[in-house]
Amino acid sequence: MKYKRPGITVDIIIRYEEGIVLIKRKNPPHGWALPGGFVDYGETLEDAAVREAKEETNLNIYDLKQLHAYSDPSRDPRGHTITVAFSARGQGKLKAADDTKDVRVFAYDNLPKLVFDHKRIIDDYRKG
Repeated sequence: MKYKRPGITVDIIIRYEEGIVLIKRKNPPHGWALPGGFVDYGETLEDAAVREAKEETNLNIYDLKQLHAYSDPSRDPRGHTITVAFSARGQGKLKAADDTKDVRVFAYDNLPKLVFDHKRIIDDYRKG
């Protein structure tokens, strides 16, 4: 018997320069998002966050802190995913890589429209 299970992802609020790093996704759903992605089998959440940050932004991250888990089954139009959100500081040269079309730093008061529930994640972070 096969069981359907949600996917597990990480999303990272990376503080860099005078704002936070957002990526423009190459793959659907298209749009601006927090860096992140699926956790690989055998990988810790923290290792997944470090890997995804490097793959998508070229940044090394440090001061990694777990914030909250988000589990609304409708948060991802591709299917049920549970994400664990982190905050971190970024260092290095910002550069779009992997499945990222563009990467930029945005001020909190000048964010573009975001995909998934990433605005909620950022709002919760700012409240906390």
